Amino acid sequence: MKIPAVKGTRDFYPELMRLRNWITDGWKEVSLRNGFEEYDGPIFEYLKMYQVKSGEEIAEQLFSFQDRGDRELAIRPEITPTLARMVNQQVNTLPRPIKWFSVPRVCRAERPQKGRLREFFQWNIDIIGVDEIIADAEVIFCAVDYLRHCGLGANDVVAKISSRKMLAAMLEAIGVAHADLQGVYAVLDKKAKLSDEAFAETLAQKLTNPDQRKLVTAMMNAATFEELEQVIHLPQAATDAISEMKQLFELLDAMGIAGYCKFDISIVRGLAYYTGVVFEIHDRCGELRAVCGGGRYDNLLRDFGGPSLSATGMGMGDCVLEILLRDKGIITDQAQRAPIDYYIAAIDEGLTKPLVAIAAALRGKGKKAEFAYKSGKMKKILKQADDLKAGCCIILGQEFIDGKMLVVKDMKTTEQKQIAFGEFLAGLENN
Repeated sequence: MKIPAVKGTRDFYPELMRLRNWITDGWKEVSLRNGFEEYDGPIFEYLKMYQVKSGEEIAEQLFSFQDRGDRELAIRPEITPTLARMVNQQVNTLPRPIKWFSVPRVCRAERPQKGRLREFFQWNIDIIGVDEIIADAEVIFCAVDYLRHCGLGANDVVAKISSRKMLAAMLEAIGVAHADLQGVYAVLDKKAKLSDEAFAETLAQKLTNPDQRKLVTAMMNAATFEELEQVIHLPQAATDAISEMKQLFELLDAMGIAGYCKFDISIVRGLAYYTGVVFEIHDRCGELRAVCGGGRYDNLLRDFGGPSLSATGMGMGDCVLEILLRDKGIITDQAQRAPIDYYIAAIDEGLTKPLVAIAAALRGKGKKAEFAYKSGKMKKILKQADDLKAGCCIILGQEFIDGKMLVVKDMKTTEQKQIAFGEFLAGLENN
């Protein structure tokens, strides 16, 4: 009986594994050069931890189960709650600022579609313990730094940036109750995906006052801070948030990524825990889901029983990123396997012992060495070495049978030389 892979998951055959490693290795390289340290946590946690963060309804959006001890557990749909738990456990001993990154495998029980699977990898970076806007700038810079590392330019992607703090102040200034903000956020977060008519109908379900709806629509259509000031009289909290945003854009300019960034008030982010700057990075054509998103979440550690500690971060999934990189021709399924240093082969089955001895000695010296399991003719041996992108090919041929001499061929220059078997091994021992 053939059993297929579960819908919404992926099989990583070697060529696809090379692509996955290319993406995740890049995430790690960029994180480290930006001063972040790697961490990880368990693949499952107590279900209650996710319910504290996202509400009881979250149980329908993740894979939850009851273990043999009747404990309610869930496979992690994200790693931010785990981060909060881990930091809270050692908050008094961790050096500040806390700059951590992780590349977890996460699972979400949702309908698979383009750019969204049930199982995927996500790059997370977070800075904890810094109140200043410079931390938000560094998170955005790090995300853009990776995309530049991949070969994507400002004409390919854009970081759309807004502020929950600013939006909350403006909504409350026009009479929206604080308790109703989350419901309005959920509508505004969908604006880019809805027609004007559909957005108006959805907004009317949350705001019954037509004057409020008119002002909210005008606010969401504002392209600049100056246009916002023309829509409503800004309260002091909104003015302060805009000043903070202007400082953020100045820092992003100083970091050399201003061309990647723009103000976009429609960026709200669906998660309830965001408290300040929020952002998403999209392809310029707007054909895909957000490549990544994040923002400031100053209350999350406190909500998990820890101290009130400022934090900001972002997450980037591999699914949408891979689609974008394919669309731009940066990656294909034909990713080359990593080259090896040596390929060793023999023309006679009776030479297996010296063949494996050479391979073992090379590997013991840290060299990447592969050997042929079966003997073959010279032409076939050289083709196999070329297919494996070997730097050198070591051949045990007639020269070895007659006088224990190895033929070592440089696959790039095609130059070859003969060296005695014992001398070759002794040379490895002395180096």
